[in-house]
Amino acid sequence: MMREKDIEQKFKKAVEAHGGICLKLDPTTMVGIPDRLAILPGNHIAFIELKAPGKHPRPIQIHRHNQLRAIGCKVGILDNPNNIESLIHEIRAS
Repeated sequence: MMREKDIEQKFKKAVEAHGGICLKLDPTTMVGIPDRLAILPGNHIAFIELKAPGKHPRPIQIHRHNQLRAIGCKVGILDNPNNIESLIHEIRAS
């Protein structure tokens, strides 16, 4: 079974392959903050929550996602490596 760490590494490589930067966020600064900040060319930015397949965000994570969305930030959840390219496409389309 694929682990969250494996999906995270694949996502980071994919963002970089698209010419972007994928920053790892420090959860000690704010509980529930998404795992990564994906920055793609053209000022396309999104917070990304990574999960192992079948896992779901915790309530505090959902709260943070809603806070970020309320101020206009894009937030994505990725739990399947097959969805990486479609998520990157969504980020670029925003």
